[in-house]
Amino acid sequence: MDLILWRHAQAQALVAEDGSPASFADDLARALTPKGDRQAERMAAWLNQRLTDTTRVLVSPAKRSQQTAQALGRSFKTVATIAPDASVEDLLLAARWPGGKDPVLLVGHQPALGLVAARLLAGQDLPWAIRKGAVWWLRGRDREGTLEVTLHAVQPPDFL
Repeated sequence: MDLILWRHAQAQALVAEDGSPASFADDLARALTPKGDRQAERMAAWLNQRLTDTTRVLVSPAKRSQQTAQALGRSFKTVATIAPDASVEDLLLAARWPGGKDPVLLVGHQPALGLVAARLLAGQDLPWAIRKGAVWWLRGRDREGTLEVTLHAVQPPDFL
């Protein structure tokens, strides 16, 4: 099974209008910046050359993730459990890892995406950073009853 982790592209800063701490709703409403739009478009073009037609695309309800995924021009499913406060378990459950049949593209957030990559590749929950707009493509294969996970690709949007 392929699990593709796509961090949303660059978004507006999180600042409450009155200077108070921003709410979760404020965070969900943040939109992409013009640079973020360009990042999403470049990465979407790269992905569309490589994704199969059967790839399931699951997206956080946050506006910045929705806008990032829209650049693909494919249908996707919004999944509340992969919001900015998601856990590693939330993401793996949504993706049906490792038992899913088709590739899954998760469009979400740090730190959860980095933690997923670390758990699957290193076997530990480490605070790995995934750059804004970047993709980490993981591949899981059953090797004689043992799940072997390899890193298939890492692609930042600024080098396309």
